[in-house]
Amino acid sequence: MQLSTLDWSIVGIYFLIVLSVGLYFSKKSSSSLNEFFLSGRNMPWWLLGVSMVATTFSSDTPNLVAGLVRENGVSGNWGWWAFLVTGMLTVFVYAKLWRRSEVLTDIEFYELRYSGNAAAFLRGFRALYLGLIFNVLVMGTVSLAAIKFGEIVLGLEGWKTLLIAGTITISYSTLGGLKAVIITDFVQFTLAMVGSIWAAIYIVNLPEVGGLDALLTHVNVAPKLSMLPDMSNPDVWVPVLLVPLAVQWWASYYPGSEPGGGGYIAQRMFSAKDEKNAIGATLLYNVAHYALRPFPWILIALASLVVFPELSDISSVFPMLSEDKVGHDIAYPAMLTKLPSGLLGLVAASLIAAFMSTMSTQMNLGASYLVNDFYKRFIKPEANQKELINVAKAFTVISAILGMGLGLILTDATQAFNLLLLLGAGTGAIYILRWFWWRINAMTEIVAMVASLIIASYFTFANHGLESWQTMVLGAILTTIVWVVSTFVTEPTDDETLRNFYKKIRPSGSGWNHVIEKAKADGIDIRKEKSQLPLELLCWLVGCVAVYSALFATGNWIYGNTGLATILTVVSVLGGAFLFKAWGSLQTD
Repeated sequence: MQLSTLDWSIVGIYFLIVLSVGLYFSKKSSSSLNEFFLSGRNMPWWLLGVSMVATTFSSDTPNLVAGLVRENGVSGNWGWWAFLVTGMLTVFVYAKLWRRSEVLTDIEFYELRYSGNAAAFLRGFRALYLGLIFNVLVMGTVSLAAIKFGEIVLGLEGWKTLLIAGTITISYSTLGGLKAVIITDFVQFTLAMVGSIWAAIYIVNLPEVGGLDALLTHVNVAPKLSMLPDMSNPDVWVPVLLVPLAVQWWASYYPGSEPGGGGYIAQRMFSAKDEKNAIGATLLYNVAHYALRPFPWILIALASLVVFPELSDISSVFPMLSEDKVGHDIAYPAMLTKLPSGLLGLVAASLIAAFMSTMSTQMNLGASYLVNDFYKRFIKPEANQKELINVAKAFTVISAILGMGLGLILTDATQAFNLLLLLGAGTGAIYILRWFWWRINAMTEIVAMVASLIIASYFTFANHGLESWQTMVLGAILTTIVWVVSTFVTEPTDDETLRNFYKKIRPSGSGWNHVIEKAKADGIDIRKEKSQLPLELLCWLVGCVAVYSALFATGNWIYGNTGLATILTVVSVLGGAFLFKAWGSLQTD
């Protein structure tokens, strides 16, 4: 497959745009860490929301969806659809709390919430773990998808694709900081949505596919269409639906869907003008991510079952493809080779943009951890802003090189996805409860991390004969038991830190009554926050119903089930109207 001059021209124009953005914001971003990592805390909700979606839409995302659909049907997407539950919880409960914290990173939060040497250790360790190990693993999975895309669509060896796209991404990320990342994300997301929808329409109408009706009735496709798993077979619906909705959403730490918010989602909330913009940004993100984007990818994945029913069919068409890179996830880029000149260039640019948006965010986020929470905190506290910015740029380049290098080693996106889920299994509940229960302390999180690592290593390397979903559930249960016990047997956070945290963050609920009452006994009056938790939880529930209804309505409109699609559309609209009305009642000041 060779791109035409027109296709390469479209890709080249995109590269010039993102480099220009980086150059434009280079002077402003280099003035301080606050500018380089948080865009001066003055970004509007709509721009931040689109940036979150663009970051989550990496070049490996449609590949992952294609693999899930081909192997498990449309319902296989519940592995990531279930994360809407934690996403909506972040919108209505945690977004305003994060914005109130006024920290530079979510890791700095540890010394705001906890005290003593354990809090300092936790901050330093998490800075290295998330800034290097976890961050590099995420970039590795993204780079893997870029390699497969480059080999199939661009006709380039994997390292050449990474060299070109990676160099440009490093350039504008180090020049313009987070503001350049956010602005280019807007361009990237627009390009990606136009490209994916247009590509889906064209591919569905290919002669070998035969149009939408022929696709949906094809013998290879019809059994894969259901958005819910076979509820009569526990071996199917338990791992596909029950485990993600009952356990995975709160138990696992996964980029973009961290329980209680975190990572680049938290970074975008820190960058918002105020609490209202932080809430609006996360709401837009969850609506766009779960309700707007999936079906163009799903339709292309279903069409691939007609054109390339077996992996051997893909291998025969692309004999130059590396043998260790052949998996169901490459069906997506394989289908893109059917696009005509011009449209292929647009889609190629959109997927390169998806790669660059995720990589640039991970570079900036990882550097923020390494500079603010390790170098500045432990190595050189007296460093001036110019030195810190230079160190940030160096860390940006180093982490990018490590991430792309890992991408050359990995072989399958689903493999990496499952590993990321397992590594954080059982720790998620801490990130949800630590805001609302005073007793959780730094040792709680340290013990949970250690337990999760040991348990994940055992389930990954031992010959235990368990399914992946069983290891997820067992890992979450065992880790949770360990950290709950440790919470009660270790020393709590000191009174002064707890009181300062409560006065600054003002969390709702009764989990802080002990701190408030003890302060009063010591003659310190702490005003108790009026609880809005019942309303926030109601909005969370309604938000989940509304977005899931919109997602399933889209699917049923495509499938031709107009009656059910109409009902789901009405439910979604009513849910949205309720949230809009309740919005004014939510306290955000």
